[in-house]
Amino acid sequence: MMRFLPLKLGRLYRCLKILLVVGLFVILLMNTHNLFASFQKNELTDRRFINLNKCPACFGTSWCRKFMNGQVSFETWGRLRFLDVFNVKNVYFAQYGEPREGTRRVVLKRLGSNQELADIDQKICKRATGRPRCDLIQAMYKTEFARLNGDVRLLTPEVVEGWSDLVHCPSQRLLDRVVRRYAETKDSGSFLLKNLKDTERMQLLLTLAFNPEPLVLQSFPSDEGWPFAKYLGACGRVVAVNYVGEELWSFYNAPWEKRVDLARQLMDIAEQLTNNDFEFALYLLDVSFDNFAVGPRDGKVIVVDAENVLVADKRLIKQNKPENYDVWYESRFEDCDKEACLSFSKESLCNRVTVDHNYYAVCQNLLSRYATWRGTTGGLLHDPPAHIAKDGQLEALLDECTNPKKRYGRFTAAKELRDYLTQLVSSSSATAR
Repeated sequence: MMRFLPLKLGRLYRCLKILLVVGLFVILLMNTHNLFASFQKNELTDRRFINLNKCPACFGTSWCRKFMNGQVSFETWGRLRFLDVFNVKNVYFAQYGEPREGTRRVVLKRLGSNQELADIDQKICKRATGRPRCDLIQAMYKTEFARLNGDVRLLTPEVVEGWSDLVHCPSQRLLDRVVRRYAETKDSGSFLLKNLKDTERMQLLLTLAFNPEPLVLQSFPSDEGWPFAKYLGACGRVVAVNYVGEELWSFYNAPWEKRVDLARQLMDIAEQLTNNDFEFALYLLDVSFDNFAVGPRDGKVIVVDAENVLVADKRLIKQNKPENYDVWYESRFEDCDKEACLSFSKESLCNRVTVDHNYYAVCQNLLSRYATWRGTTGGLLHDPPAHIAKDGQLEALLDECTNPKKRYGRFTAAKELRDYLTQLVSSSSATAR
């Protein structure tokens, strides 16, 4: 009986694979006409496809000329619309061409699922008319996104607080930075909200409320050394960002030396976002292998999903001195059977100067034995060489960084882990020479 069961399961698995292949073949046959049409037409020049017709209930128009001129086009598989059912996040790879620069790869995002985008339309209509469907453009002028237009000088914290993670606890300094660096206007550089056109202000506020990722990328740009993908522009409800490289998950079984280097960079990112000269703490609330990518040439790790980033102004916290503001905040370890688990208090992140959240998030969800992703456990630093495993220092530091046994142990462990990984990288480089 014990030998019969695996045979039965093996046959079932082979049958399911055959059915899947047959199913895909049938779908291809049913979509033959659409298949040829998809390769002949550049849908990114279609105003309705990119939802340009819904502006100002959109994310911007700075790249519309490039879209309409056909300079942006889907890569092969992105042209097949029947495959969209598998692309829940609405993220596409595309080619962007400039006469002088040639062609390069970019990433296009709708910043939400089809259902989430449809929900936005309904919310706008309900707030404006009380009905789920309406003339979206007219409705926008009756929402809070339009009421902030006119002679309003500044975007103030009391107006947008809690709209999204970016502005869960905003300071005036942060909001001035967001407005001043807003890339979807020709007159960027001013922190005065009234200097934006009505449509630009509505687009800015809608983005801030729905998915602030573009504003994070603009406010903390890669050109200034921040570890985020470069924002390029938007047209309608499609945003373009620079293609970084393969996702971090692709390196899960890379050679040990490569994984050590990536782990060191991840800890450096955690440190940079926590402590920097600007005194803005950027806390990553969603940390998983597919939210990071690695450059193919420089091997640099970059954050490619910045939707869930909470920004706390340390300068304001020190000024206002809320209760326990100077007491170090330790994130509580949570051992769960789900992927990318994190335990944190947004209020504490907003009200404490010294916080270990980013170290905790990287150690637990990416590096340590507690990291779980796509049915695999062990983290990026799994299966170290025998001499490192025997030494035990790496495992001890990862455990203390993830689930500290001492008070403030994670702060110490994170620093020591960064130093230890740096030593490993240096020794690997020396050996390679």
